[in-house]
Amino acid sequence: MADTAARSAVDLLTEARELTDHILDQWGRRLSGELAGRDGEALAYALATPGKRVRAALLLASYRAVGGTSPAVAGVAAAVETVHTYSLVHDDLPCMDDDDLRRGRPTTHRRFDVATATRAGYLLVPVAARVLAAAAEALELPPAALGRIAADLFRAGGIEGMVGGQWLDLEAEGRTLALKDLIAVHRGKTGALIRAACTLGAIAARAEPAEVAALTAFGEEVGLAFQVADDVLDATGTSEELGKTAGRDAELAKSTYVSVLGVGPAQAEAERLARRAVGHLEEAGVAGGALGALARYIVTRNS
Repeated sequence: MADTAARSAVDLLTEARELTDHILDQWGRRLSGELAGRDGEALAYALATPGKRVRAALLLASYRAVGGTSPAVAGVAAAVETVHTYSLVHDDLPCMDDDDLRRGRPTTHRRFDVATATRAGYLLVPVAARVLAAAAEALELPPAALGRIAADLFRAGGIEGMVGGQWLDLEAEGRTLALKDLIAVHRGKTGALIRAACTLGAIAARAEPAEVAALTAFGEEVGLAFQVADDVLDATGTSEELGKTAGRDAELAKSTYVSVLGVGPAQAEAERLARRAVGHLEEAGVAGGALGALARYIVTRNS
C-alpha cells in the first residue's frame, strides 16, 4: 500500500516536473531574448534551476481532484513555481541565508553576482504574472476567476505570506522560539505558497466553495508538514542528498522543529499533519488518492 502510494506520488511529480520545466524553459528563452545581457541570462538560469516541483504537483492533483481536465493548467503550476523560484533566489542571498548551493548547482548570486541575482528575483514576480495570464487565457478562465487566482498567488508570495514569514525567520536567528511562534514563521515562509497551490488548482477547476475550502485546509496542513520534514532533513541529511548545504539552520542558530521537538517527535509531527490534511479532504468528499500520496511523500522524502 505504502509502496503503491509512493509510486503514485513519484509519477505525479515526474509529470509535474516535465510539464512545468517545459513551460519555464520556453519562458527562459523568451526572457533572455527580451532582456539583453546578464539580467536576461540570470532570469533564464534561475528558471532553469531543477527542482522536485512539489507545488506544481499539488496544484495538478488539486485541479484534477475536483474535476479539472485541461492540460493548460500546467501554466498555472508554472506561475506558482516562478514565484517559488523568486523566493529561492532571494533566500540564498548573503543578506539572507548566504548559501552557495541550490538544487545541486551554484546559487544565482554565485553564478552571477549579488546585484544581478537581486534584480532577477524582483523581475521574476512580474514574470509570474505573465505566465499566469497566459495560462488563464489558455484555460478560458473568466476574469473573476483569474482575479481570485492572481490575488491568492501574490498574497501568498508577499508580506502576508512568504515575505512576512522570511522576515520573522530572520528576526528569530539566534533566538529560541516557542513552538507557536515557529509555526507562525512557517505558515508564512513555507506554508503559504503550498496552500495557495492547492487553492489555485481548485479555483482553476471552478470547484464549489466547499471543495475550495477543503483543498485550502489540506494545503495549510501539508505546507507546515513540508517544513517540519525539511527541518528533519536539514539536521540528518547530507549536502549531496539535499542538493543544498546541509546543517545551515544550526550554523545560523535558527529555531527549527528539530531544535524545539527533537528529530523523532518532529518526524511524528510531520506525519500527524499529513494525516490531518487528508482528513480535510475526506470530510468534504474530495477525491484524495493522489493528494494523499503526495502528502505521504512530503513527510517521508529523503531530499
